[in-house]
Amino acid sequence: MPEPVFLGSKPMTSADVVDVVRGKAHVGLTEAAEKNLAATRQHIEDLAHATSPTYGVSTGFGALATRHIPVESRTALQRSLIRSHAAGAGPAVEEEVVRALMLLRLRTLASGYTGVRPETAQTLAALLNAGITPVVHEFGSLGCSGDLAPLAAIALALMGEGEVDHEGARKPAAEALKAAGITPVVLAEKEGLALTNGTDGMLGMLLLAAADLHNLLDVADLTAAMSVEALLGTDRAFAADLQALRPHPGQAASAARMFAALQGSKIVESHRGPDCNRVQDAYSLRCAPQVHGAARDTLTHAELVADRELRSAVDNPVVLADGRVESNGNFHGAPVAYVLDFLAIPVADVASIAERRTDRMLDKARSAGLPPFLAHDPGVDSGHMIAQYTQAAVVSELKRLAVPASVDSIPSSAMQEDHVSMGWSAARKLRKAVDGLTTVLAVELLTAARALDFRAPLAPSPVTGAVRDLLRTKVEGPGPDRHLAPEIAAAEELVRSGAVLAAARLEV
Repeated sequence: MPEPVFLGSKPMTSADVVDVVRGKAHVGLTEAAEKNLAATRQHIEDLAHATSPTYGVSTGFGALATRHIPVESRTALQRSLIRSHAAGAGPAVEEEVVRALMLLRLRTLASGYTGVRPETAQTLAALLNAGITPVVHEFGSLGCSGDLAPLAAIALALMGEGEVDHEGARKPAAEALKAAGITPVVLAEKEGLALTNGTDGMLGMLLLAAADLHNLLDVADLTAAMSVEALLGTDRAFAADLQALRPHPGQAASAARMFAALQGSKIVESHRGPDCNRVQDAYSLRCAPQVHGAARDTLTHAELVADRELRSAVDNPVVLADGRVESNGNFHGAPVAYVLDFLAIPVADVASIAERRTDRMLDKARSAGLPPFLAHDPGVDSGHMIAQYTQAAVVSELKRLAVPASVDSIPSSAMQEDHVSMGWSAARKLRKAVDGLTTVLAVELLTAARALDFRAPLAPSPVTGAVRDLLRTKVEGPGPDRHLAPEIAAAEELVRSGAVLAAARLEV
């Protein structure tokens, strides 16, 4: 298990998020954070007993912000806010998304700008550490005023209400909290708002997608190199001096990785020299670093935005150090929504160029001597024909998922919230797109490995050969009557898990 992550002493990193969300690292608050929470809470207590109303402390919410709420009704107000806002619908989202929601909301609570009591933040940390995952539904966030319904579902569990997943079973929250020795929270002034106003869902999904894309773009460089090798392409287009003529850092990184992966290949060496009649390779081979590199640079920009958001305190209203409680618009998800949409574009394009390489290996007219569809017995055996259909279907879907959600807006809350970001929707799209890219690269991996087998007795490079050999330990291998669906699933797992990169041992 990764090292514990303590909130309050330093800014949280993307690695911290992955460690807690996927690695189940324990999370806690520093002593300084707890003291800061107590000091900020005192400002809320003072305002709660003041004669003049303060939004979020002694008033209603949203379009009802002008209504003053008496002291004796404020606990009911907070409870009612959470119950009414926990109005999500559709299938439950993934456990890792919910854990990211919980962690990132806890991060903002620990910042000391929200006015919650220390015990409320501590209870949220306790739920994370106990592996209690509230059931959060797909629909209910417009990406503005926070990921409202998803965050409200988490707050509901804090109150001991709603359903959670715990120890492999779905059960009432009250039952899970009792089993874990956690006392449900009775929310006080301002806490309902503090628990639901944030970009935590869309940010969490951005951070997880970024972690996945680092792996997938590295794999894409490898599968592209394998395809170049199998199609008797050249590595000369990837040379550093040529790449330096166009100094995009992502392009240079991908080209260097592809060039290194092809070193020592007997297949590449076999067609060098004056006897080779190939003038230049097709774009899907020669321009792979340009496409993969642009995707890398887009990911770098997205991570810059994510890092800024990780250092933000997103709540409304916020409690400042001098005790002022100020309304603001920092909950609007536009900065995160835009990059979520932006990333879906290169994901679709990296998949698209991979599908073109796969199709080239299957086409007798363009494959430099490979058998039709890489079939064991063409005609009797269809080889990888329909695996490419699967790729094509996924690529088509990825193009639809690349249509931005953030250009949409639908008014809500009696026109108080008249422009929204749709960032949650952009994040949900991107998760599907990442899964699709995984499938497309898995099919290219299978196809390129199969094509390399047909180049025997010429040996592939040590790097691509190691990747092919790893694949052969997980799939049936060459021969007739192959069942490709399990092979694709096995290849997907090798791609997703990082095993492909580990086998390649490619350090550039």
